[in-house]
Amino acid sequence: MNKEIKNNTNNKEIVIWSDKYATGIEQIDVQHRQLVILTNQLYAACFAKDDVLQTAFKESMSRMVEYVRFHFEDELKLLNAIGYPDYQNHKKMHDTLINKILEASKSYGEGKKFVPNNFVRTLVDWVFSHIAVYDKRYSAYIMERIKNGLLSPEKLKTI
Repeated sequence: MNKEIKNNTNNKEIVIWSDKYATGIEQIDVQHRQLVILTNQLYAACFAKDDVLQTAFKESMSRMVEYVRFHFEDELKLLNAIGYPDYQNHKKMHDTLINKILEASKSYGEGKKFVPNNFVRTLVDWVFSHIAVYDKRYSAYIMERIKNGLLSPEKLKTI
C-alpha cells in the first residue's frame, strides 16, 4: 500500500503519487504527477542551508506558482469545454488557492515571518485533498458522459 503523505524529513519528499489521485484523464494525471514532483522539490528546498534557503525556496516557489497556474487554466478549459455543471465553484476554489500562494510568495519575498515547511504542508493538504475529492467529481462526470455517448475519448484528448 502506498503512503500518500509522508512526514519523513530525511527523504525530503512529502508526497508520493498514489492511484487515489488518478482521474483517468491522461492529460490531467500527467499534470498531477508533475505537481507531485514540484511539491517535493519545494519541500526539499525548505531544508537547504541558510545561505541557500532563500534562493532555493524562491526558485521552487516560482516554478510551483507557474505550473499551478498552467494546470488550473488547462483544467478549467477542459471543464468549460465539456459543460461541467460545477465549473464556477471549481474555478472559485482554484482562484482561492492561487491567491493564497501569491500572498504567501509576496510575504516571503518581503521578508515577513514565514515558515516554508508549514506553507508546503498547507499546500499539500489543499492541493491533494482537492484532487482526491473535487477532481474526482469532474472525472466521474466526464466518464459518465463517455459512457452515455455524449463525449468520446478521442474528443477528450483534443480539448
